[in-house]
Amino acid sequence: MGVILGTNQYGKAEVRMVTVARDGDRHSLKDLTVGITLSGDLEDVHLTGENTNVVPTDTQKNTVFAFAREAPVGEIEDFALRLGRHFVGFEPIHRARVKIEEAGWRRIDVDGVPHDHSFVRGDCEVRSAIAVCEAEAEWVLSGLSDLVLLKSSGSEFRGFITDPYTTLRETGERILSTAVTARWRHATAAPAATAAGGWRESFEATRALLLERFAATHSRSLQQTLHAMAEAVLTERPEVVEMRMSMPNRHHFVVDLAPFGLKNDNEIFRVEDRPYGLIEAAVAVAGAPPAGPAWEPYPLL
Repeated sequence: MGVILGTNQYGKAEVRMVTVARDGDRHSLKDLTVGITLSGDLEDVHLTGENTNVVPTDTQKNTVFAFAREAPVGEIEDFALRLGRHFVGFEPIHRARVKIEEAGWRRIDVDGVPHDHSFVRGDCEVRSAIAVCEAEAEWVLSGLSDLVLLKSSGSEFRGFITDPYTTLRETGERILSTAVTARWRHATAAPAATAAGGWRESFEATRALLLERFAATHSRSLQQTLHAMAEAVLTERPEVVEMRMSMPNRHHFVVDLAPFGLKNDNEIFRVEDRPYGLIEAAVAVAGAPPAGPAWEPYPLL
């Protein structure tokens, strides 16, 4: 019984890099994690061990460092495109996928003045970008993860299916908390067409819309809130044509204090980190340009 090689890819994962731009005494910091995935004419390396068409993963790592030195990293979407275009330039490589995550650092204040070269790591939120490059086409995704949000009112959950196993009570007032992972697809990989201020302005405006809609939506379900957040971005930001979002429900349950002779008017909550509800959806503009391989799995498993 024969076997057939299916979809395959390889690359260098989690290349950690910090860059320091030294403008006199004042320094700027970038903290990046870069992942590279290549696919193409790679049957021989799997079937016979022939490495003729292989760009070593160590070379991929070195390219990340060298490119950061040869020119400023800039916005992570631009850096991902630079790397992707380089690797797809190798004849056997038909597709390069570059994912970059950027951790946030901010300056430490000393006597109310931001310090020139001392920083403190921000919260757990991470900005991300993915560039998928082929010889004739390119796709760019921007995104964020671990954007932790909470509203202490304006959320309810009732009218759901019940059966003999249902113990959850309906509520017209609950805490709604989540940690947003969002990716959004741009209509084009050209930064000039993305937004007036380029990638940075587009990211900041999209993030602001997600926050505003989360706060302003009276939530009857986390699904409704997710859709409202995505719809706001797709309506207000013409450069974004598709949103894919994952939002866990960080459960907060009212603690029963009656055994202690105490009232609890939605003020004291027990937080459970697992198990948790997980809400996910894709929302796109009608007639959006084809996504091509932009959303194809990374990694495969």
